[in-house]
Amino acid sequence: MSDLLFDEPGPRARRRIRIATVAGAIVVLGVVALAVRQFAANGQLDADRWQPYATWPMWRYLLDGLAATALAAVVSAALAMAGGLALALGRLSRRRWIRLPSAAYVEVVRTVPALLLVYIVLFALPRYGLDLPLFWKLVVPLAVSNAAAFAEIFRAGILSVPRGQTEAGLAVGLTHGRTMRMIVLPQAARRVLPSMVSQSVGLLKDTSLGFVVSYAELLYSGKVLATYNGLLIQTYIIVALVYLVVNASLSKLARVLEARQPRRRLTRA
Repeated sequence: MSDLLFDEPGPRARRRIRIATVAGAIVVLGVVALAVRQFAANGQLDADRWQPYATWPMWRYLLDGLAATALAAVVSAALAMAGGLALALGRLSRRRWIRLPSAAYVEVVRTVPALLLVYIVLFALPRYGLDLPLFWKLVVPLAVSNAAAFAEIFRAGILSVPRGQTEAGLAVGLTHGRTMRMIVLPQAARRVLPSMVSQSVGLLKDTSLGFVVSYAELLYSGKVLATYNGLLIQTYIIVALVYLVVNASLSKLARVLEARQPRRRLTRA
């Protein structure tokens, strides 16, 4: 009996999963082949339309956008993780006046699209005299939105730590706060690290909302570049490939970290 969140699929389930995977791959390859055929028929695959992206100035501009994307993602993730940890501890608090507002924040914010939060920061707050710098008009909504997701990740990690760990800390004279900080949280952080990386992948993709506030992240830089050189399809394909490489690398990191997690099993006496 494992402590996974779901049962391991049986032989029939694995067979159905393989069939669905193959069928999905065939459909995707068919769509890609059709798209390539249409691009070729309309001259979009001609070498002269791709040659500009063999030059350094084009890549330097896109890499500057990627750097801006990374900066926004890192700052947003740091703020969201800090807020998520505070909310998780709040939801687990014994004090009702802390637990209920924390739970309300998580449940409400998780249902609100990040784009709506961006619009609130962009249009609503300036009417009340709070006009944030361009960078923070993107970072603040992303941090507010993802804090709710990180809160649930941290809370699940804390609850996954055996209760005996807390009891042992209290038994040796530690306060509840020090037990949480010195014993429970380090173990919980190790357990939820793959989930935190996976959530960060989603946060990185959400930085594409920067085009709404005209923040020069990767997608906005691609839009400007396509307007300048007229290579709309080529530019967005290159941008999509950059996102694919970055997000696939982070997803691979999450899988590696998950694979290194120890498989704890309960043994019967």
